Amino acid sequence: MRAVIQRILSASVAVDGKVVGQCAHGLLLLVGIHKDDSSADAKKMAEEIAGLRIFNDQEGKMNLSLKDIEPQGQILAISNFTVYGDARKQRRPSLI
Repeated sequence: MRAVIQRILSASVAVDGKVVGQCAHGLLLLVGIHKDDSSADAKKMAEEIAGLRIFNDQEGKMNLSLKDIEPQGQILAISNFTVYGDARKQRRPSLI
């Protein structure tokens, strides 16, 4: 399981011009799940992401987690198999 994580002030996903997901201050995740990943792997990753201290505190230091920011931080997770693309040997990523 892999995830690309981005801090956001707001984000949304639209399909055919219709918003199908949105969130306010928090994290945007592009998540790739492998056929060998288990629900235990997903739970562990979720706990690790929620605990990442990547938000600024009042002194400007990255010292707060998603659980610590006020109001409570949100997550917009988007399934994205391309985060498993392997481009080490060529210019076109292998997604096998």
